[in-house]
Amino acid sequence: MAFDDPWSHFFMAVLSPLGFVKVSSIRMQGLLLLVFAKQALLPFIRDVRSQFTRTGLYGYWGNKGGVATRFSLYGHTVCFLNCHLPAHMENAEQRLDDFEHILEMQHFEGENIPSVMDHDVLFWFGDLNFRIEDYGLHFIRESINKSRFSLLWEKDQLNMAKKREAFLQEFSEGPLKFKPTYKFDLYSNEYDTSGKKRKPAWTDRILWRVKHLLPLTSETREMPEEPAISVSLENYVSHMIYGISDHKPVTGTFCLEVKPLVSAPLVTLHPVGNWTAEQDATVSYSTAPEFLSSAWDWIGLYKVTFRHPNDYVMYAWVQDNEISSGDDAKQVYLGAEELPATGGEFLLGYYSNRMQSIVGLSQPFHIQPNRTLPEKDPFWDGVSETEKLCNEKPPCDL
Repeated sequence: MAFDDPWSHFFMAVLSPLGFVKVSSIRMQGLLLLVFAKQALLPFIRDVRSQFTRTGLYGYWGNKGGVATRFSLYGHTVCFLNCHLPAHMENAEQRLDDFEHILEMQHFEGENIPSVMDHDVLFWFGDLNFRIEDYGLHFIRESINKSRFSLLWEKDQLNMAKKREAFLQEFSEGPLKFKPTYKFDLYSNEYDTSGKKRKPAWTDRILWRVKHLLPLTSETREMPEEPAISVSLENYVSHMIYGISDHKPVTGTFCLEVKPLVSAPLVTLHPVGNWTAEQDATVSYSTAPEFLSSAWDWIGLYKVTFRHPNDYVMYAWVQDNEISSGDDAKQVYLGAEELPATGGEFLLGYYSNRMQSIVGLSQPFHIQPNRTLPEKDPFWDGVSETEKLCNEKPPCDL
């Protein structure tokens, strides 16, 4: 992924050794949304789609707007929506208008893909830019210094809007028990000391919405005792130690509990026999009856700590490389010339082009190295290529 952004590279380097794989990334100028998942969950994350909507400069500029990624998890639909809404105190209504416009314009490609608000779970977050109205700068700062945040909640524009806008009342948010996250002097914990002296505000927010899968009945007026999907907030905090922006970052940790609607991968695959880097290899796979394959599906050979679906060592098109097909299973070959000569631990993944996700993973297995590789000379171990060249005759000048 040569054109991945630096944040993607950073988080992949940190998270892949911990067993996380990047599912999706989408960027629109300064807006970036990354989704990572535990490797074991990949076969149950399907129909991955991403989309963006510009709202800056009447829809022509991406400095404001929203980016979204959606997928199904164990059969339940989940959507993440990252927004950057208009700034300034007087633009509260414009922020709401832009948010509604983003919701209307975020159409995902594919059959039977719901709109943003029709997902079972929706996480809405970002620099939403809502401010604290009415109170003066001195009162706000004194309230913050004395940790009397509750005095400011009732004048927070987002909280005020939730009281009158029905669609906002469906969103939940944790208590704002941390200092307003805007606006700070760079590399400090001091609020704006410039001539503008902007009033502090909770501009950076994380909200969520759970769609009621089973409606209330007139008889019970109650939700089922055990909902099919639920979200609980474990913590909602800001991080004051970071000073590279005039905002302080905010994080939320959630527990998502689901009753699986699907419990088996769409594709089951495994290596045939013992693999060695000196010989062509064979993969056997079988598919669930409901799975629709595509001519663009492929099987990838991955290191056990691969970083994203395209981070394969090699791949084979399932149709072009098919060598046998039966009622129970099909087989695909991988040429020895592309197998890793040094061998090691690997696994296989089936990528569905329709679902834009890995829908089957094998168990890890070992590939024997190529025995014809030249043996390493212990004299050269740990010696750089430049030093090796300089030890050749005639000597080189550094």
